[in-house]
Amino acid sequence: MNAVKTAVLLGLLSALLLVGGQAIAGRTGLYYALGFAVLMNFASYFFSDKLALMSYAAQPVSETENPDVYRRVAPIVRGLAHRMNLPMPKLWIIPDESPNAFATGRNPAHASVAFTVGILKLMSDNEIEGVVAHELGHVLHRDILISSVAAMLAAAITMLARMAFWFGGARDDEDRGGGMVGAIAMMILAPIAAALIQMAISRSREYDADAASAKYVGSPYPLIGGLQKLETWSKRIPMDASPATAHMFIIKPFTGESFMRLFSTHPSTEDRIARLQGMR
Repeated sequence: MNAVKTAVLLGLLSALLLVGGQAIAGRTGLYYALGFAVLMNFASYFFSDKLALMSYAAQPVSETENPDVYRRVAPIVRGLAHRMNLPMPKLWIIPDESPNAFATGRNPAHASVAFTVGILKLMSDNEIEGVVAHELGHVLHRDILISSVAAMLAAAITMLARMAFWFGGARDDEDRGGGMVGAIAMMILAPIAAALIQMAISRSREYDADAASAKYVGSPYPLIGGLQKLETWSKRIPMDASPATAHMFIIKPFTGESFMRLFSTHPSTEDRIARLQGMR
């Protein structure tokens, strides 16, 4: 059901982009929006992982680079990747004391898993295994690509909305009337709708990754313990993270409570733990 829901929501995002383009500039705007969507999806497919790792100053982890981290996490990741029939992902360390982790990469063959310094200090190996299994669940389900495409489409819609402020009255000769009204509606409503859809996609994928962790670790409790620690310590040690990449992390990397659950990239930790406890 989550897969169907995700496909429907991605379709809605794409449709919103195309309708917005037509509202701004008629048929010409529709063609421009379609080309823009293709370009944005191409960029997200090939470059979103590199941009995410660069934005957090991630450093590679190998036998020669950050060897202490490698000796600890590589056996855990390798064992889970084998169980999940995935290639061994690249490993990265983020020099940040706030505990968190994320996976990125357009497909399993190009996947990476990044850990903050803080999460490795905070968690036991058992809890790290639960977190890694969650992140590899995203890789297994191709969630990284899905979320990146959703984020890019939402960004494109927001950009179109800003264009509508300046060019809302422009229409081609074949489409007359309503241009300004459509542009105003696009400017106000489209970014809100795009954000809601993108965040709904992100939340649905988190539940499936949690379930993958429970399945491949053999118990939900390592991830439950990890989530409980993350919920507490990510607030005490906030992370300077970009809202554009918030959906990538295992837990939302911001302080404070969301003013509306609809506008959160993650389900509440309480809901996630309750679902995991039901899997025991």
